[in-house]
Amino acid sequence: MLNATLRELSAALAAKKLSSVELTRACLGRIERHNGELNAFITADAPQALAAAERADARRAGKGNAGEAGPLTGIPVAHKDIFCTRAMRTTCGSRMLENYVSPYDAHVVEQLERAGTVLVGKCNMDEFAMGSSTETSHFGPARNPWDKRRVTGGSSGGSAAAVAARLVPAATGTDTGGSIRQPAALSGVCGLKPTYGVVSRYGIVAFASSLDQAGPIAKSAADLALLMNVMAGFDERDSTSVERPKEDYGRFLDTELKGLRIGVPKEYFGEGVDAGVLRAVEAALRWYEAQGARRVDLQLPTSPLGVPVYYVIAPAEASSNLSRFDGVRYGHRAQGYSDLMDMYCRTRAEGFGAEVKQRILVGTYVLSHGYYDAYYLQAQKVRRLIARDFAQAFERCDVILGPTSPTTAFEIGAKASDPVQMYLNDIFTVSAPLAGVPALSIPCGFDEAGLPVGLQLTGDYFSEARLIGIAHRYQQATDWHLRVPKETPL
Repeated sequence: MLNATLRELSAALAAKKLSSVELTRACLGRIERHNGELNAFITADAPQALAAAERADARRAGKGNAGEAGPLTGIPVAHKDIFCTRAMRTTCGSRMLENYVSPYDAHVVEQLERAGTVLVGKCNMDEFAMGSSTETSHFGPARNPWDKRRVTGGSSGGSAAAVAARLVPAATGTDTGGSIRQPAALSGVCGLKPTYGVVSRYGIVAFASSLDQAGPIAKSAADLALLMNVMAGFDERDSTSVERPKEDYGRFLDTELKGLRIGVPKEYFGEGVDAGVLRAVEAALRWYEAQGARRVDLQLPTSPLGVPVYYVIAPAEASSNLSRFDGVRYGHRAQGYSDLMDMYCRTRAEGFGAEVKQRILVGTYVLSHGYYDAYYLQAQKVRRLIARDFAQAFERCDVILGPTSPTTAFEIGAKASDPVQMYLNDIFTVSAPLAGVPALSIPCGFDEAGLPVGLQLTGDYFSEARLIGIAHRYQQATDWHLRVPKETPL
């Protein structure tokens, strides 16, 4: 049951072979057994979840006035702890918001609740989504279900770990520089970063507003489609939300692969990529070619600049967004202070962790007088060139294929003292959010240590359904996405 896809669970619920209460109890039982070691959840609320499951069962039975049941009615889900929730605290993995309870729900939370999903809890994350390993969380690192000595990726590491360990069938995440796709790759699950503006950012605690994008994490590509059908859509409360017709993200699940043009950038297959990662990704590429897809060799000359550009723009926006956390309105406030300025300084010194402070300092520096033109303005110009490279590439191909991460999961603490090495984990993922294009990661094998490898597919604007279909066809022929970590057996 717990290894079933969302479609299979939905069918079982519809046929009354399973109740939402039974499914929710099973998930809560696994959270109770495994979360102590995995640290995937910051908050889990069994009474609230079971009450929601009872409402979902009544809705499936046609009782009450909650509306008709949909495909996700009764399905347990978890949210990354960056989505505001009225009923649960929203911590952002930070001491600053350790006890904060929002007065409203994020748009994504509203949409999934309206669809009848059962919220079981909030997942661990890098503090304010700043990190690539979920090690910067105030609540301690999330641990990889495939090897608990290793990271689960970040910043949506708790969500990825929860799905990989089958604690919940699906979860939400946010992707600023790869924070859905990279943890999905390192944890052996599927994750999608939609086109910027397709999913509303309303109610997501802001990190870098021009990059942040919510997306789903699940076991299969087809599951991503079901979640996107609910999560996506115009929201007038978000000024960056794109107003466009609703679409069925599962409409290309039977897509034809013959004649598909797969772009293969030479920059994604060079030095710095682990041999085990390359083998798995190249094997997936050969499978697509065997189905009639055509390889198109490409160059994305500005892609190596993605990391330095990202680490100028994202901290700059973070320094502005995080200025609101000052101890006056909400969140942590220092206990002892002499005046207002002292309260600001002590509150922010106590409330923020080292990585967040570092990025605030960098962001403030690159925006300061005398450095704005040299750093921030230049980064924005290169960002435009990165988007141009993608546009030119998609004139020659339909999808771009490569590894999601240059390595598999590394040991906790291995890169904590070397921020440059940590930042390079995002080298293949940062370009998509800088350009605003969609990208997803799916499992495509394991390395010699038995750790999962992620395959990244990147598409042109608003091509999420096509990407999901291409990924789904691969998953019909493989079972990498259905493998369960031995350390958290069913």
